[in-house]
Amino acid sequence: MNIIIYTDSVNSWFVPYGNKLKKALLEQGHSVKYVYKSQELYPCDIMFLLSCTKLLSRKYLQPNKNNIVVHASDLPHGKGFSPMQWQILEGKNQIPITLFEAVEGVDSGPFYLKDMIEFEGHELLNELREKMALKIIQMCLRFVNEYGKLRSQPQIGESSLYKKRMTQDDQLDISKSIASQFNHFRIAHNENHPLYFKYLGHKYYLKIIKESN
Repeated sequence: MNIIIYTDSVNSWFVPYGNKLKKALLEQGHSVKYVYKSQELYPCDIMFLLSCTKLLSRKYLQPNKNNIVVHASDLPHGKGFSPMQWQILEGKNQIPITLFEAVEGVDSGPFYLKDMIEFEGHELLNELREKMALKIIQMCLRFVNEYGKLRSQPQIGESSLYKKRMTQDDQLDISKSIASQFNHFRIAHNENHPLYFKYLGHKYYLKIIKESN
């Protein structure tokens, strides 16, 4: 099959994992290209849209037989931005993940597969992302290997939307314990979105690093 993997930034954290998916598909004999700019897209059998931050217009979707997204929530619940992070912040360590057909609406297409990512409660952001990425690869490979056998199903149930995380979402409450805010530490990005608190008229940043075993 002719397959495109599309991530809309070459600097995305997902790119190394996208390359692992590409390698696995090439080894199966498929024609695969990893694309980072929409202008470079072309008609294909399957386009995997993975870790994309913007919606693609219909003109990029329509020429393809399938346009597949994998989203870390039990759609239609949890559409939108950073669903894994929001659910970790809610105290969840079992995160649903849905493989579905992209349409012009946000995370609204019919789905083919649902699965679960299991966390232990101690993982920090890089570890969280790695477990999620490996599950995404697994689901994409299953979709290809069972191509034509999987039947799409409409999303059913109450729809909800996670908002884009903003700087104010990284603020800690200094009146609360570290333990009670540990899930907030788990989803922190030390460089791009560090945690912070305000005290005596000043703003202080915190970073979290796990000791290597």
